[in-house]
Amino acid sequence: QVQLVESGGGLVQAGESLRLSCAASGRPFSTYRMGWFRQAPGKAREFIATINWSGGSTDYADSVKGRFTISRDNAKNTVYLQMNSLKPEDTAVYYCNARILLPPPVHDYWGQGTQVTVSS
Repeated sequence: QVQLVESGGGLVQAGESLRLSCAASGRPFSTYRMGWFRQAPGKAREFIATINWSGGSTDYADSVKGRFTISRDNAKNTVYLQMNSLKPEDTAVYYCNARILLPPPVHDYWGQGTQVTVSS
């Protein structure tokens, strides 16, 4: 129904930048609330950022505010996560999330994840 494919992960040094992309298909992209989550080994999945269908409303975890920026391009069915000033603590598998708001009930879809590793 909804397929999500993340890309852009890799190995970088602390202080460098990386941009993740998530391409969505299956449903009209404008009906999704999109988000990024991450999970480090042995830890629970952590909320990073979300963006509404229009791109006019965003939300960020305190741990990434001022460093990460979420954006979306509805024409390309793609959401992005620009990650600046990366820290070793940012090392995790990053997952793209699509939350379908209509029709009810609300339903979440997830990508397979992309690895981000930040070396010190």
